Amino acid sequence: MRRVLMLHERWRLSATVALRPEPFGALAYDFTTRRLSFLKTPQLVRVVRALDASADVQAALESASVPPEQWDLYLTALRRLAGSGMLTSEGVAA
Repeated sequence: MRRVLMLHERWRLSATVALRPEPFGALAYDFTTRRLSFLKTPQLVRVVRALDASADVQAALESASVPPEQWDLYLTALRRLAGSGMLTSEGVAA
């Protein structure tokens, strides 16, 4: 069972996943599982791209200028990506 995405954990795009920009956001394709996911907004794409350079999910949301009142919506989207294996956990941020 995959871990649930938490605000103060470090997550990143899986090494086998590539993002292809699209007008609506991006397509995420996992070359290992051949799974395709849609990132439905450009801001979600910014959050996912910010994960790699951020200390934790909260820092990525802040980096992408997501208003705190919208964090729950983005956490739901990120949890779905994590549940499908598009994101991988690096554990609790220090």
